[in-house]
Order: sequence, then structure tokens, then C-alpha cells
Amino acid sequence: MRMRVIGLMSGTSHDAVDAAAADLVLEGDSLLLTPLGMVSAPYPEELRSALTAALPPASTTMRDVCRLDTRIGQAFAALATRADRELCDGRADLIVSHGQTVYHWVEQGRVHGTLQIGSPSWIAEATGRPVVSDLRTRDVAAGGQGAPLVSVVDVMWLRGRPGVPAALNLGGIANLTVAGAAGDPVAFDTGPANALVDAAAHALTDGRLEYDRDGALAARGRVDTALLRALLDEPYYAEPPPKTTGKELFHWPYLHTFLTGRDRLPVEDVVATVTHLTARTVADAVRAAGATEVIASGGGTRNPTLMSMLRTALHGIPLRTSDDLGLPSAAKEAYAFAVLGYLTAHGLAGTVPACTGARRPSVLGSITPGGGGLRLPEPAATAPVRLRTVPA
Repeated sequence: MRMRVIGLMSGTSHDAVDAAAADLVLEGDSLLLTPLGMVSAPYPEELRSALTAALPPASTTMRDVCRLDTRIGQAFAALATRADRELCDGRADLIVSHGQTVYHWVEQGRVHGTLQIGSPSWIAEATGRPVVSDLRTRDVAAGGQGAPLVSVVDVMWLRGRPGVPAALNLGGIANLTVAGAAGDPVAFDTGPANALVDAAAHALTDGRLEYDRDGALAARGRVDTALLRALLDEPYYAEPPPKTTGKELFHWPYLHTFLTGRDRLPVEDVVATVTHLTARTVADAVRAAGATEVIASGGGTRNPTLMSMLRTALHGIPLRTSDDLGLPSAAKEAYAFAVLGYLTAHGLAGTVPACTGARRPSVLGSITPGGGGLRLPEPAATAPVRLRTVPA
């Protein structure tokens, strides 16, 4: 059955909500994805400030959580309505909302819980469409990390490519999926992508910059080798996959502890160093996994300094973006969540246990009915093993 699905995503950079629409249909062992486009909207400044103030390591109140859950749900609803109108001619069948991750509860390498807010009821009420949401929790309940959830999409997408391809997402956190011809795939968070770069740019410019636009600060700076060595001693990098992390660890107070006694370092050098840290830790993970090519997506691909540093750190392993394979790099995660919602609607598992560490594959998420009640398609008899993009 063909479905027109909208995927909604706001990542760990929590600066905007993205919506990507796709037509999806199962043909044989392949899921065919026709991209219909993407729209994006920044969070209102007041909402983003309130969200930033509530995130770890800050403390918050249940009142603030309730308000954020409502206002983020309303922001997602407004963009979903726009995406349905502009991208789907008002004919979307399903909306899939990742929500906004506000906490990932990790202790001694084990994930005990995860929380994404942005109530789906606002989306269902505004659009009249059924909504799949809360996709990470089921994998955690099955003993998994709850991340990277896009790994099932990456494994299908990369299947059949020569060598050992790896899909890399450069959001606030960098995650990697490696799908070789032999053996189980592997997926994990490598560490920070934009998280520490954004934190340094914002804090060291007294809030004048939210991030290092076009990598300009890092391009003017020099990597401080002593600071880099200290940052590379972070135990997380040596932990074996599957593993996951977030801004619960990689935030401004974390970075600030490493800057004690280094007060004379120019802001450009600090940003250059944490940008190089991202490139180095990603490249180390790629080589350790034996990958022979890297296909990148996410906001970090728009940072030419980061991409240049990553190419150098990869020592000849080819680096390209998902645009080359038919998925716009800015929208790839939103498209991935559209696929996850399609799988859920058809009763199909949306996880790869080898990638998340779960005991078993799980059908993900909760479903909020739309305005006309809930009518799901017939469960699919077999799960797709490949994902192919088809031009509109």
C-alpha cells in the first residue's frame, strides 16, 4: 500500500523543527521512497530560550516540562499543517513525530530511559491525521540504547553498496551506522558533532553567536594540541558499541572545565579545537569499524571547516553526502522517521538489535488517532530489506 508520510524532527541542536514528506510503497523486498520536499521552521526565540534553560545540566520544574511539552507540540503541529498543505496537497496519510529529546538516562553504559516531549495530540488535532510518536522508548524497554534509531533505515539504504559503507549523521551528536557485506551491522553515537562547537561559539561570544556559521571561527583558529589531548581522554570514546550519548554529557559546563587555566586561548582556537575533536573522534570510529566510505548528512555537513577537517582525518576514506544518493542531507533524519512511522503503521519492527543492543526487534512508538478515527493498513507480510529512493 502506498502511503504519503510526513516525518517531523528536531535534533539535539534544538534550533528548529524539520518536516520532510515522502511517498512510500513496498515492492517486493524493497521500500521505495519518493521525496516530496522539506520545510523547516525555527523555534520561536522565547521557546528556544526556555528549552535551553531547562536542559541538563540545568534543573527544571514539572511546570516548565508541562509548558514545554505543550508549546513544542504546538510548534510541531504548526509545521505539520504547513507540510501537509505545501508538500502533500493536503493528502498526507500519516505524520511521524520524533519530538524533542530533553533527557537520555544513561548510567554505566546502560540506557534506563529516554524522554522526548512535544505532545502528539496537538499535531493530530491540528491536522486530523494519525500520528506516530515516542519511537525511542520501546527499544529502551527491550534493553536497547534507543539510539541511533535511524540505523534500521541506514542498513536498508546502504545494502548492496560495495565495500563497507557507513552512514554518518552530524547533528548535535554524531552517530554512525556501518553496514558491511559480512557480519552484523553496527551503529552508535561517536560523540559530539556540533554540540561542543555550538556551546563554545555561544558562550565565548557572550551569546552573540548561536553557532559557528559556515565554520568561520574554526577556520580562523588553530587547534590547541594540549586542549585536544585533554578532551580526547574522555572515557566515552573508548567504550565499545552499541553506545549512546547526548548533551547530558557534552555541554558547556563540561567544556568549561577543560578551559580552566587556558583563559588566554582565543575563541577561534577553542572552536577550532572542538571542531577538530569532532572530526578526529568520528574518523577514529570509522577506521575502527573498517568502513571504506562515509556518507554524511545533518547540519554539520553545512560547516565547510568541519567537513575539511573530517576529510583530512579520514586519511583517504571517501567522504560524500547523502545528497549524492538521493536523500537531501538536511532532511535525511526527517525522512528516516517517516520510514519508521511507515513500518509501525504496517506492524513491522523498526530496530536492528545488533545496532541498538536490544534483546529483540520492536515495533516502535505510540499511535494517536486522527480526526476520522484510526484506520491502519493491513499488516505487511514481510519486512523490506532495502530502501531505494525514486525521483518525484
